[in-house]
Amino acid sequence: MVKPADDMTSAERTALYRTLAHPLRGRILQQLGAQSEVNSTTLAELLGESTGTTSYHLRKLAELQLIEEIPEKSRGRERWWRALPFSHTTPDPATMEPAEYAAAEHLAQLKIGRDVDRLIRANKEWTGPTGWAQVQRHGCYMTAEQLGAFMDEYRELVARHSYAMVADAPPEARPMAVRLFAVPEDTDQDTPRGEPLNPQ
Repeated sequence: MVKPADDMTSAERTALYRTLAHPLRGRILQQLGAQSEVNSTTLAELLGESTGTTSYHLRKLAELQLIEEIPEKSRGRERWWRALPFSHTTPDPATMEPAEYAAAEHLAQLKIGRDVDRLIRANKEWTGPTGWAQVQRHGCYMTAEQLGAFMDEYRELVARHSYAMVADAPPEARPMAVRLFAVPEDTDQDTPRGEPLNPQ
C-alpha cells in the first residue's frame, strides 16, 4: 500500500503522480479495480496491448505499491496481480519541488477533465433521490477548523458506507465515483453577512 504523503520523498510523490497520469497505467488500474485479479495475458487482451507491455507496466505499478503479485496463483511466467487499497492527499503545493509540482498539476488537470464529464453525466442521469446518480450542492459558512473536521468526517463516512476493494463488495455493488470539493466563494459574490446561504 502506498505510504502516506508525509512519509514520501518529493521524488516518490513525483513518480506516483506521473504514474497515475500515465494513460495505459491508468487503464490497467481501472481493470484491476473492476476485475479484482488479472494476469498480463488477460490484461493484454482486454486492453489491446502486448503481454510484454502489460507485464512491464504491472511491474512498475508494483514498485509503487499500487498493486501486488498474488503468489499463490502465480506459476512460472504467469503472474497474477491484484490492486491494493489506495488513498493519497496531495501536500501543500508551496512545499513541493518544481518537478513534483509539475507532475501534480498535470495529474490534477486530467482529473478535473474527467470529473467535469462525470458531473455532466450525473445531472443527465438524475432520476430522483433514490437513483444511482446523485448531485448535492450546499452553501454555508464555516471556520477553517470546522472545514477540517467536516472533511475528516466525510472520509470516514465514505469508508463506512462503501467497500475499498471489488473483492470485498457484494455482487449488486457498482463502482462509484464520489467527489467532494469545498472552496470559499469569490468575495465579490459573497452573500452579505447575516443573510442565509441557500443550497446552490
